[in-house]
Amino acid sequence: MDAFFASAEQASKPSLRGKAVVVGGLGPRGVVATASYEARVFGVHSAMPMAQARRLAPNAAYLVPRFGFYRSISEQVMALLRALSPLVEPLSLDEAFVDLEAGGAAWDEGSARLTGEKLRADIRAVTGLTGSVGLAASKMLAKIASEQAKPDGLVVIEPGTERGLLGPMSVRILPGVGPATGDHLRRAGIHTVEEIVEAGEDELVRLLGKAHGHGLYAMALAHDERPVVAERETKSVSVEDTYDVDIHDRLRVGMEVQRLADRCVRRLRGAGLSGRTIVLKVRRYDFSTLTRSETLRGPTDDPAVVREAAARLLESVDTTGGVRLLGVGVSGLADYTQEDLFAQAAGDLAEVPEEESGEAAGERVEVPVERRWVTGHDVTHAEYGHGWVQGSGLGRVTVRFETPDSEPGRVRTFRVEDPALAVAEPLPVVPVVDGTSGLRPEVCSRPHNP
Repeated sequence: MDAFFASAEQASKPSLRGKAVVVGGLGPRGVVATASYEARVFGVHSAMPMAQARRLAPNAAYLVPRFGFYRSISEQVMALLRALSPLVEPLSLDEAFVDLEAGGAAWDEGSARLTGEKLRADIRAVTGLTGSVGLAASKMLAKIASEQAKPDGLVVIEPGTERGLLGPMSVRILPGVGPATGDHLRRAGIHTVEEIVEAGEDELVRLLGKAHGHGLYAMALAHDERPVVAERETKSVSVEDTYDVDIHDRLRVGMEVQRLADRCVRRLRGAGLSGRTIVLKVRRYDFSTLTRSETLRGPTDDPAVVREAAARLLESVDTTGGVRLLGVGVSGLADYTQEDLFAQAAGDLAEVPEEESGEAAGERVEVPVERRWVTGHDVTHAEYGHGWVQGSGLGRVTVRFETPDSEPGRVRTFRVEDPALAVAEPLPVVPVVDGTSGLRPEVCSRPHNP
């Protein structure tokens, strides 16, 4: 899917169509989850600190993610994919591998191209959003093709052309080449995929070890035998980094753990999940590996909570002598957060039992639950109907009243405790007959051949 979270917001909010939209955490340590193509013109991209994004694009709309809404659209897209093949391997809410041959949807380049074009048209018709399709003989190449196809396109990598395509590309294009491996190869004078081939398999094994060296050399030759694996239940989400030089500074170890915690939460949220158990992994200078874990009272996807738990776990680990690997993970997964349970009561009255309230025996006290007006989230007003929060502060909340199929709506401001205003569920994006609802004008006018 193209700029999925941002495109979904544009489709549901008429006033944001064709404008720069940034979705992510809006707090001091927030990061960008997705930026619309209009925002990318200013240099905003995913994983960028939100403060930096605001400096680059101060006039963009900055919204807090609505994962339930994105998940509902994702389920529609995944259903279209499963109609093509029993072998669908989701990577996140907005991306998946599909084995077209297994479902009989394609048997050669021509049939694959027709299937891909029909899929794009179906996604547009069902969701009102655009997706890009990459077609190739392996997962690695299909992924590369899909990136080349963005936005709103289709790219086929024909058999026999793979080596020529990969050769001039950066080594970072290959699966398994992250920042650490990329830097290691760069120091050895290897910058492109073709230079990996020229260096030879023995040199790769010497630089990266047997398993990684063999695997990377095969990828550079466009050999990728990984099958598409049908969806399986995710047990945990984790990230880890191996350092070329052992880290001795305790302060830096702590900073790396915080960074890994943030990356883990981004991956967790990207999958639309939360978790109860925070896990810290530390491999020390002598290759001994320690694992520590802490189980919370309820599932969370709050980066601050995960950072704090990981920091507590680090306190119990002796890093004297140096650290060569750090990892942070979350298990005990769920598709809701502890905060969601409380949010369901927002705007209502909570009854507090007398033993908890301290009031006289036999009395029950009704205590108003403080409502949080989250930027970008849905509300409804007794008089003005459905809208979304543009911002809040100083006891006021500003709402734009519009729906996915309305004209751009008017903005009104209320007291945060206004009884006529309530939290609401997102409205579905209903595409118009030609499937262009919510799309940018330049995308709408683009012809396609289903």
